[in-house]
Order: sequence, then structure tokens, then C-alpha cells
Amino acid sequence: MEFLGFTLDVATLTDSVLSLLFKVLLALLIFTVGRWLTQKATRILHGIMIRSRVDVTAANFLSRMLYGVLIVIVALAALNQVGVHTTSVVAILGGAAVAIGLALKDQLSNFAAGIMIVTFRPFVKGDYVQISNFTGTVGEITLVNTHLTTINNHDIIIPNSSITTSAVTNYTSLPNRRVDITIRIGYDANIKVVKDLILKLAHDNPVAFNEPEPIVRVTNLGDNSVDLTLNVWTTNADWWSMQCDLLEQFKNVFDDEKINIPFPQRSVHIKGLDQMINNMDQSQKLPMTKD
Repeated sequence: MEFLGFTLDVATLTDSVLSLLFKVLLALLIFTVGRWLTQKATRILHGIMIRSRVDVTAANFLSRMLYGVLIVIVALAALNQVGVHTTSVVAILGGAAVAIGLALKDQLSNFAAGIMIVTFRPFVKGDYVQISNFTGTVGEITLVNTHLTTINNHDIIIPNSSITTSAVTNYTSLPNRRVDITIRIGYDANIKVVKDLILKLAHDNPVAFNEPEPIVRVTNLGDNSVDLTLNVWTTNADWWSMQCDLLEQFKNVFDDEKINIPFPQRSVHIKGLDQMINNMDQSQKLPMTKD
């Protein structure tokens, strides 16, 4: 067959078109089935993580990340089927990933730390924690930063990378908490009487635990006072209110029982003070003279 001066082999052309069409259809089939399998695997993994009580944020992120990786593999397999050399595509994607990683290394560090936080869960939303020098209630936990709400209703935003590299104190991860109150009394006070008063108030408090039993010990003999420390247990929810109530009750009962809470005292010694006073007395006794 002649076309524009060229001899065309109809049979060969037909075979080439049919072969290309078959490859395209096979590539579409690979992509369609692969995408369906990818979605199915992602949903199964997401369900397993949710049943395993993995944080919802982490489960969603890991599922999407798995879906992205698998869909890229499926697309490369489909392109390879129609004769596209995927080696160069993989090289381009790798180079782009390296460039993006270098440009966003700080954000990626926070991102990786966020994955660790939502996976291992050193704290959850609603916990009262101390992170470095910041203390507050955990609000929103994202994959980049964590929000703390202070008792003054300030919103503190902390990068996740700084959280994973610093000590975290979680005050509410356990159901119960101990109240430690130090009371200072004068050296002239009767320690046994004071201890009995403190223990009675602790036992009478409605939210204080009787087991473990409240304990009062002498913890220091200071310059101006004898220090007694009360250890009493309660729930995390009642910790702050019980501490405030006990402090107020201690002050009231000490006032009623005339138990002194001493102020800091200092003794000042001035060298030569007696000589100065004598000199002043002598000067006052000298007779007045007139010019």
C-alpha cells in the first residue's frame, strides 16, 4: 500500500496498533486493579490501627502515606507496561524528594516527631503536663506542633521536635496524686500537738484518701522554724482544691490554738556600736560655749 510515496505494510501496521492498544488496555487494567487493591489495603490497615487504639491522627496519616506509596508503585507498573522507561522517572522523583527534604528539614523533623508522639502517646489531649519550662493542659496535637493551654488561658505552641528531645512530666497520666504541704512552726510549739491537728484535718477532708494513710514528718530544722511536711493522697481531679482547702484550714486552726507561724529573722551585730553610743553621750554632756 502506497501513502505519500511511502510503502506501508497494512498487516504490520495493524499488528503494531493492536499490540499498542493491548498494552494500553493492560496498563489501564493494572492501574485500575492496583488502585482498588491499594484502597482496600489502606482501609484494612486503618481499621487495624483504630482497633489497636492507635491515635486517630496517626492512623489517618499512616493510611494516607501507605496509599501514596502504593499508588506510585502501581502507576510505575502501568507506565512500564506501555513501554515507558520508569528508571528515569524514579530518578527524577528521588531527586525531587531529596531537594524537598533539604528545603523542609526542620518541618520534616517536627513531622517525624509528631508521628512518634501520636504513636507512642506520652500524653493525650486533656492531660496536664510540663514540657521544658512550659506547663499547661494539652489541647490540639498536630503532626507539626502541640498546643498547651495554661491556667491563665494562654495558648502555647511547641514544635514537636523540641518535645521529643526534652523531659516531659505528665501530672495526670495516673489516676491519683499526692499532696505535699510543708508547714513551718516556731521552736516553742509542741510538735506532737501540731502533728495531731494536721492529721485530723487531713483525715476529715472528704476527698482525702485514708489508704495510703496521711503522714506528717519533721523534714527540717531551719534557722527560724521547725518544718513539718504532710503527705496525703487524692485523685488528680481533687488535687488542687484539696491543697488549697487544707492550707486555709491549717491557718485557721493555728490561729485558734495560738500556734505561731514564724517569719524569717536576722540578727545584726555592729562592731563598735557601744563605743559610738558612749561618744554620743559624751558629746551631749559637753558644756555649750559662746563665742
